[in-house]
Amino acid sequence: MEFWPEFLASSWGREFVAGGLGGMAGVISGHPLDTLRIRLQQPHAGGDGGKVSATRLLRNIVASEGPSALYRGMTAPLASVAFQNAVVFQVYAILSRAFDSRSNRTNDPPSLKSVALAGVGTGALQSLLLSPVELIKIRLQLQMTVSQNHRAVHRGPMSMAGSILRKGGIRGIYQGLSITVLRDAPAHGVYFWTYEYTREILHPSCRNTGEETLGTMLFAGGTAGVASWICCYPLDVIKSRLQAQSQSQKDFPPPKYRGIADCFRKSVREEGYRVLWRGLGTAVTRAFVVNGAIFSAYELALRFLANHRQRITMEDS
Repeated sequence: MEFWPEFLASSWGREFVAGGLGGMAGVISGHPLDTLRIRLQQPHAGGDGGKVSATRLLRNIVASEGPSALYRGMTAPLASVAFQNAVVFQVYAILSRAFDSRSNRTNDPPSLKSVALAGVGTGALQSLLLSPVELIKIRLQLQMTVSQNHRAVHRGPMSMAGSILRKGGIRGIYQGLSITVLRDAPAHGVYFWTYEYTREILHPSCRNTGEETLGTMLFAGGTAGVASWICCYPLDVIKSRLQAQSQSQKDFPPPKYRGIADCFRKSVREEGYRVLWRGLGTAVTRAFVVNGAIFSAYELALRFLANHRQRITMEDS
């Protein structure tokens, strides 16, 4: 018995593979803008009191570090986000059906309430996978180049992960887990609810028929990404700052921020409440592009796999 034909014959197998392909599409399309977002969120980005624009920062990065700096740290999420996104869509599909038993009996799509609840649960669970990946990615994105040759201290995610584990162990690699859960649980509820609601508004009954256009997928996915980022963005700023710290509480000098509340107080006191929204423009632009790509790739892959299975079934009969 071959594994893949049996695996793809099940709905959860197709959802898993389609989710992975969607995750890869999202990483490739959005990583340069993600690098800009991370750097804009840091204190005194660009050496101008934190007031440097995204365009100016982009020029500075390309001029001083080269275009490849925009893709620094992409290997870690590309290698893991495919799996993580596959798990996210799989868990979401399971939870959305579990929260709406009626849809299991009638084959109707889950209610929007069930979609939102499933999104919250999915966001909380996927933080266990995402938090270490984002920690490594952020450290690589913020890594300062050294010497005139602009060679990075850590050349890739494995080197960075090894350094973090040697210094802080498992606790070190999960630095920022709490704030990641606080960010992702509500954000994923908004994310999936907005996608399902928007696609239904743009193309009525498409949740039943699956006949929406590519434009509907792109716009609904992009809108879902924007909505989820707006609702959680201040928490993302705090998370990025906490995970950017390489010192532990036992080091001397100790890290600047001792926790979520301390990071919030110091950031606002030093830079004002506007700091909580710094880089939002870059983030929502990236969110629209990335999540339009994710949902489009997911939906198209899901349809392709379902049609391929139907063709195999017809040939066997």
